[in-house]
Amino acid sequence: MKKKISFIKMSGAGNDFIVVDNYKKTLKLGKAEIAKLCRRRFSIGADGLMLLESTEKEHYDFNMRYFNADGSEAEMCGNGGRCISRFAYLVGRASNTMHFLAKDGPHYAEVKADGHVKLEMIDPKSIKLNLSVKVRGKTLRGAFANTGVPHFVTEVKNISRVDVKTLGNAVRFHKMFAPKGTNVNFVQKKGKDSYLIRTYERGVEDETLACGTGAVAGAVLMHLQKKAGKPVTMHAVGGDLKVYFNDKDGDITKVMLEGNARVISAGYIHEEAFI
Repeated sequence: MKKKISFIKMSGAGNDFIVVDNYKKTLKLGKAEIAKLCRRRFSIGADGLMLLESTEKEHYDFNMRYFNADGSEAEMCGNGGRCISRFAYLVGRASNTMHFLAKDGPHYAEVKADGHVKLEMIDPKSIKLNLSVKVRGKTLRGAFANTGVPHFVTEVKNISRVDVKTLGNAVRFHKMFAPKGTNVNFVQKKGKDSYLIRTYERGVEDETLACGTGAVAGAVLMHLQKKAGKPVTMHAVGGDLKVYFNDKDGDITKVMLEGNARVISAGYIHEEAFI
């Protein structure tokens, strides 16, 4: 029988996560075990699992480890980062303002009284505009940026009619993005500085209700193509995300991602969740 594991289930704009306080690093979960916990209907179910762990680096409150639903460890998750920030505040690992580390580097976060969290992301890198990807008889024109994890963004006319899972999967495994693949975002103009967005997430291998790093990629790439000002509001299926950033001659810095980070439930993981 496994050690009794306490957890909190959280949701950030529809992205849901299993969050565990592993500050002393006593909990060891393998890839297969994490994948089992993230299964829908058969276990707790989530888009990913996060561990809050201690760090020996000075000036940082904790280290964030993020695992996709398939059990693979990822560099970063924007909505996950916002949720674990509020989690750290609620369990007393940090004040309402904090600095923490993730696999992609350092982050700063502010937890607001209404439960919203504003998270500083890494500066976008590997930006490529004017890309064309041919998949399933279609040519998708778009752009690419790494906002903690890789993202391809393409603008569409009717986002509600897009087969996100089929097209997203094809782009995700396209040779252009080999060997690690990419997340895929479909965006549609809604207002002056706002877009609808739907995302196919690598590691989940399906559409999710929101993606924080995807929202950042969508906002920044639309701005760089002079299709949006700043800040930019991204309307995901699961909720709104606001993206702030500085732009000095096309150099994007000081990126902040803001949205809700809701506590859904708390309890203990039963051993049958791993079956």
